[in-house]
Amino acid sequence: MRYFEARDLSVSYDKVAALHGVSIGFNQGQIVSLIGANGAGKSTTLRAITGLKRASKGEIWFEGERIDQVPPEKLVSRGIAMVPEGRRVFPHMSVRDNLLMGAHTRKDKAAIASDLERILNRFPRLRERLRQNAGTLSGGEQEMLVIGRALMTRPKLLLLDEPSLGLAPLVVRDIARLILEINREEGVSVILVEQNSRMALRISQYGYVLETGRIGLEGASAELLDNAHVRALYLGG
Repeated sequence: MRYFEARDLSVSYDKVAALHGVSIGFNQGQIVSLIGANGAGKSTTLRAITGLKRASKGEIWFEGERIDQVPPEKLVSRGIAMVPEGRRVFPHMSVRDNLLMGAHTRKDKAAIASDLERILNRFPRLRERLRQNAGTLSGGEQEMLVIGRALMTRPKLLLLDEPSLGLAPLVVRDIARLILEINREEGVSVILVEQNSRMALRISQYGYVLETGRIGLEGASAELLDNAHVRALYLGG
């Protein structure tokens, strides 16, 4: 059994099928990308994994244990953290308090303080704005903040939903570099949902192409980058 496996997931919204038998899996320490058009089921897959949307069919396994019946709030203590689309910060709270919200279930005060310092070292722009309200940050800074907040949970598996959405190309490059650093330096496995397919495939080891709720194609990311179908539909030819 692999480190993570979602087997034959089916999900519906008001009797409208969103996922049809989706299966994904990977080994510990990998970055896996999910790419596809709007409405293909990428975000629904993440919601199913985190229990925010229950699958009507299928199983989800993590570290050898079945987790699809575990409540979403319990998955955090199992080591699964999600950064949702849209940079959902607490706008009227300081950057520091936003980060500490990621540790609200933890009791280890010394370790929390150590983790906060480690994350501020990784995100020096957040240190510069530590007392600033989160709502006054730029889009790129807010994305760094929500990733940092997720890291405060000490995740083993990080789910990222469209982290580059609406960001300038230079900021997208910074976000991509940070994802790689988190994966390599902290050993965090990553599931990356992205419409920026080129960026996602460049930093991941394996990729899945979702097409109308089904896995249309999968393979090593380098191979998908060279695939004519993927290039035509998702990489601009």
